[in-house]
Amino acid sequence: MKNEVTLEEYLSKLSGGKGTWSKLRLVYEKTVKGELKLIDPNPPRTLAEYALRLDYSLWFWTITVLVLLAVIVVYTSSTIPELTTLRYFLGTLYVLYLPGYVLVEALYPDERELKPLERLALSIGLSLAVVPLIGLILNYTPWGIRLDPVVASLAIYTLVISIVALVRKYNVYKSTLSQARVIRDRRPS
Repeated sequence: MKNEVTLEEYLSKLSGGKGTWSKLRLVYEKTVKGELKLIDPNPPRTLAEYALRLDYSLWFWTITVLVLLAVIVVYTSSTIPELTTLRYFLGTLYVLYLPGYVLVEALYPDERELKPLERLALSIGLSLAVVPLIGLILNYTPWGIRLDPVVASLAIYTLVISIVALVRKYNVYKSTLSQARVIRDRRPS
């Protein structure tokens, strides 16, 4: 298409003696307003490519690392007392934010559906709803509500729902990519 340029070319064409950061901010503001549309020149074609590209799935890998780190710190802080403060911090994230966050990402895979503050509030609220339900279910299992079953069930829940969210986000991405192709094909040359 005639009007397509790379981000670097667009930044170099912007007028004024502005620095790179102010130019990038201008590009961001135009993108948010809908005046400018950024497209990936080499978009991922499969779910595996989508998951391995950090520009699309950084949130997924961050959640995965936080869950694994929280589990490791919970079990090593009893032998290494210096990790107690980190255990409190990661435990708070692990229980009060991550379960709700992955559920919000799964329920609202399109980034435009919710504002960041709404995502934060829903993440905390849904965590406060989901974690007691997991505890209630654990209460009726042979394992009961002890440290090991709670940590394991929260880890499994968070990782499974984050995979569901990743698949849903990929499907939204695929549909917007195919819509962009249809719109591009309809435009006169």
